[in-house]
Amino acid sequence: PVKMLLKDNADDVRDKILGYSVHPVIQQIQDESKAIMDRYLDSSYISEPSEISYMDLAEEVSLAFIALHGRPGEDGTVQAKLKAHGIPHNGSPAESAAKTIDKYETLQILKSNGFTVADQFVISKENYERDADQAITNMNELIGGFPIIAKPMDDGCSSAVRKIKSSDELKVYLKGLFRAEWDMSTELRSELGLNYNEEFPMKPEVLCEQLIDSSDADHFLEITGGMLTHMDGEQVRFEIFEPSEALATGEVLSLEEKFLAGEGQNITPARFSEDPERFRAISDQVRADLQKAAELLGVSGYSRIDAFVRVKGNEVDTIVIEINSLPGMTPATCIFHQCAINGYKPYEFIDKILQFAAESQSSGWSR
Repeated sequence: PVKMLLKDNADDVRDKILGYSVHPVIQQIQDESKAIMDRYLDSSYISEPSEISYMDLAEEVSLAFIALHGRPGEDGTVQAKLKAHGIPHNGSPAESAAKTIDKYETLQILKSNGFTVADQFVISKENYERDADQAITNMNELIGGFPIIAKPMDDGCSSAVRKIKSSDELKVYLKGLFRAEWDMSTELRSELGLNYNEEFPMKPEVLCEQLIDSSDADHFLEITGGMLTHMDGEQVRFEIFEPSEALATGEVLSLEEKFLAGEGQNITPARFSEDPERFRAISDQVRADLQKAAELLGVSGYSRIDAFVRVKGNEVDTIVIEINSLPGMTPATCIFHQCAINGYKPYEFIDKILQFAAESQSSGWSR
């Protein structure tokens, strides 16, 4: 039911569905108004949650909108099932989504195609438990030592992304990430500096990345750029929005700063330069880089790419951090600010996403 989806927090949606019940007063009102509801509501109206198979879904809908940021909606799992049942959907094809959910594979593909990316090292739980000190030594030798950025390889929303300044700090972080049980002791929560009720994932691998800084750039900023794709006959055309500048209050952008109204600071368009001509030159180069990254990874429909930008003289270096093939779309997310510059109201933006899904399917364009 739509009434259960009007939440910013997916956990709240899940809990409402799993613990679904109707208050006696609400039930009384529904019973007394049954005649009115039967007369004016569409026969497809859903009043309570019920499980439905993909086969049945194909009989009921002409198109699916995947509103899942992260797994299992952003890793190709849902996309593959929808495609198998002939249901058009928003976002990238399953093969592309499976690549972009993996932050290591994403950057390695870009690196092999000439992009500047952070040096990366993967520490597995198995190798770490075999010899923790050696695993950390190997990581230091490859990416140049602390400070580093540590993150899960396949989560979105800045989940468990930390700036790590020492070996001891990394060991505490890995103790949390590699723990054996979901429930965490009060002591470990305190060591990790977690807020009340703040979740911390369990993962078999962690991605360690070289800290990206300004180096010797004249101008350095973190940006996030959204985009749409359109069908022009049998060809796909990219529409790259003006990126937003992301301002973090801490060492990395938090989940709340990205998606909760009033929490984050995003400046749209990004402050590439005060000079109009210089701004346009830098913006054009950054947007061209974002489009190239999207094309290399088979991204389509719509997406948002996070990156750092270094500007030195006439040189512009776009350093991609990650690609979100199904970016979060809460009222606070900056992709709505970006599409507004191109003349789209929020509902028009969503309509364009759905239009591409339907047209790409009907045209036979390979997804």
